Amino acid sequence: MNRLAAFAAALAMLAPAPLLAQSDTPESEDETLTETPSAPPIADKRDYEYSRHGITIADPYHWLKDQSYPTIDDEDVIEYLKAENAWFEANMEPHQALVDELFEEMKGRIKEDDSSVPQKDGDFLYWTEFEQGAEYRKWYRKPVSGGEAQLILDENELAEGKEYFRLGAFSVSQNGRYLAYSFDDNGSERFTARIKDLQTGELLPDTILETLSSLVWVAGDKGLVYGRANANWRTDNARLHWLGQSAEQDIELYKEEDDGFRVGAGLSAQDDWLVIATGDNETSEVRLVRADDPTGEQILVKPRSKGVEYDVDVRDGKLFIHTNDEHVNFRLATASLEAPGAWTTLIAGSDEFYLTDVSLFRDFYVTEGRLAGLDQVQIRDYADSSRIRPIAFPEASYDAGLSNNPEYAVDKLRLAYESMVTPDSVYDYHLADGSLELLKQQEIPSGYDKDLYRTERVEITARDGTKVPVSIVMRKDRPAGPGPLHLYAYGAYGYAVPPGFSTTRLSLVDRGFAYAIAHIRGGDDLGRNWYLQGKLNERTNTFNDFVDAAKGLAELGYTAPGQITASGGSAGGELMGVVVNTDPDLWGAVVAHVPFVDVLSTMLDESLPLTPGEWPEWGNPIESKQAFAYILSYSPYDQVVAQDYPPMLVTAGLNDPRVTYWEPAKWVAKLRDVKTDENTLLLKTNMGAGHGGKSGRFQSIYEVAEEFAFILWQMGMTEAVAE
Repeated sequence: MNRLAAFAAALAMLAPAPLLAQSDTPESEDETLTETPSAPPIADKRDYEYSRHGITIADPYHWLKDQSYPTIDDEDVIEYLKAENAWFEANMEPHQALVDELFEEMKGRIKEDDSSVPQKDGDFLYWTEFEQGAEYRKWYRKPVSGGEAQLILDENELAEGKEYFRLGAFSVSQNGRYLAYSFDDNGSERFTARIKDLQTGELLPDTILETLSSLVWVAGDKGLVYGRANANWRTDNARLHWLGQSAEQDIELYKEEDDGFRVGAGLSAQDDWLVIATGDNETSEVRLVRADDPTGEQILVKPRSKGVEYDVDVRDGKLFIHTNDEHVNFRLATASLEAPGAWTTLIAGSDEFYLTDVSLFRDFYVTEGRLAGLDQVQIRDYADSSRIRPIAFPEASYDAGLSNNPEYAVDKLRLAYESMVTPDSVYDYHLADGSLELLKQQEIPSGYDKDLYRTERVEITARDGTKVPVSIVMRKDRPAGPGPLHLYAYGAYGYAVPPGFSTTRLSLVDRGFAYAIAHIRGGDDLGRNWYLQGKLNERTNTFNDFVDAAKGLAELGYTAPGQITASGGSAGGELMGVVVNTDPDLWGAVVAHVPFVDVLSTMLDESLPLTPGEWPEWGNPIESKQAFAYILSYSPYDQVVAQDYPPMLVTAGLNDPRVTYWEPAKWVAKLRDVKTDENTLLLKTNMGAGHGGKSGRFQSIYEVAEEFAFILWQMGMTEAVAE
């Protein structure tokens, strides 16, 4: 709802989640064992156990968590990870031709010399470009009045010589002179912020270390507000940096005392109020302070109340509050600055419409949400909130919403649109006549014919009677009857997986796969209750929904047990860990990316940055015996048993600050020890990257090529792609 560095909105950093810290180990991916291994590494089992609530848990692979963490220098740990990497390489080497084929396919679908659609912000038009062969973007602008394009930031230059690079915050000052940006060059998600003078091209000496936030210009572009990660990688503060001063002199505007809460800052729609928000996964609290006087008196909108979430914007002195205080699907309320906690309903909560966002503009405001799981964008009148102008989209299933709209006074809105068969599309919606103007659609150089594919949306009845939607894409010429099907889901934190487009996905679909997204509980695809029904003591609904979706797709004739492959990452990797424990025979192959599988141990370790803020999502097993027992009942690592498991590929990042490397390492070690089958089990640890894997656009799709090659290998489908 709050406008944060609008130009970079579409490329903003991921919201903070389970995070840890960086290692001091060598980063070269080539540092593996020199000899080709003939057998998988077997990790030592070392006596270790812990007790809580009268229950004792044996954890013989506890040693894989380097005890000097966040420094990772235990030679036994490093050698084990290298040995697993060598086993991964040895197993994938015979399939290198397939990996290369898939990579070239995927690369061929990328327009290498591509650019974004320019967008006006003040006196300039801003856009980004990729050059032929480049891994990273260049950022440009030029005056609206005319003139030459100016290169304002080159990510390739910043990334030169580095194994990993990620641009974080990107914020141009309101007068257009300065650019504040931040970057992470090792995957630890501790960003360094710098400031560039766009008139001279010089970097200012100002350097702010270990940021984890947006960079917000205030006080007439003389100051920047940001958040710094503390020693435990928790952003518990909002700080003010004055240009030209040492970061050691920065002023703390707000400090959060609750270990589970995180702090963020942004500007109101008219850029006149600094909005400082704090919260966890279920509770929030907001303060306002004049942007031209950031050290002035702060206005607390309403004190936090457990389970009440709200965010705030300001227009002409009136507060607009988006909150779930009266309805689970949120309402929109207003209040005055004089009585900010006295909220009057403007749009009531609805059982049918899930209100996810509100954006204020000068002459109207926009509400976004979902109706029956489909995205809605609605233009509303300040004078009469019942006057709604919905924007109609052309397909029955799609992913759509506001895109980059940095200005307050506009006569058109920038929108993003895609579906499972329609590539990423950029539109301008013209308010005067309600027309949609297509500005750009993702170009696929190697060719893409939408008419060769079809998409469907089906409902599968889960074991408790709940109907779970599943979105499917496949070729129209796919043979009738059961065939290979890849099933994907996430199912946590209220994140809805949209039925969007993917060029890499085509490499499976063109080989006869159906590709399905299960919109399981734990996400908020069908409203906030959909999310609540998949968290805390109802977490197992998420896992059951996924399994039941797989079985239901088989019953509908799309596939059959053993022909279903599955993947998920992070919390979706936890999902993979559970379903291979509960229903191993369903899956032909499973890929678990940076999987959150050691759930119980992590939720018991409150020293980890992940933990305190995650208790509202998973439960607190330190204080609650019930939470301890419930998490233990599904925690994938703890529930590994002596049984057959499907072929599995597991990935990790040594510098991953969200899911620590030892979670997948311990899980794979335990699986190797107890599983009763001869199926392939591989662990690949990126020794110089973090949660998202490698960072360049080609490096990242190479890892997708490896994943798909593994799936096709296990399914016995290495034949050439369909014409």
